[in-house]
Amino acid sequence: MEAEQLTQEICAFLSSKKAEDIVIADVRERTALCDYFVIAGGRNTTQVRTLCENLEEHLAKAGKQPQRTEGVRDGRWGVLDYGDVIVHVFNDESRLFYHLERLWDEGENIRRYEG
Repeated sequence: MEAEQLTQEICAFLSSKKAEDIVIADVRERTALCDYFVIAGGRNTTQVRTLCENLEEHLAKAGKQPQRTEGVRDGRWGVLDYGDVIVHVFNDESRLFYHLERLWDEGENIRRYEG
């Protein structure tokens, strides 16, 4: 699955599960780490954990396993690394503190997902 297609699939799934404020950051010109970040919010630690677990299960059905996961169990900031796409799901407090959109913003590379 191509990175852009995977990004759209992830955003659509998170949106269908009521994730909040979904943002796509195109970081291809800024890092060799990945092509895209998907940044989304959950209202509380339970929703963050559930969003991450459900996304992982959904993509596994399509044969896509994360290379690495971090923080899912705590539910404050879950990270799912799918190689070319890294998904960050935050609770409100952690998202405000880390504000990844600001760190990676170059003016044109950040866009809100409009499902």
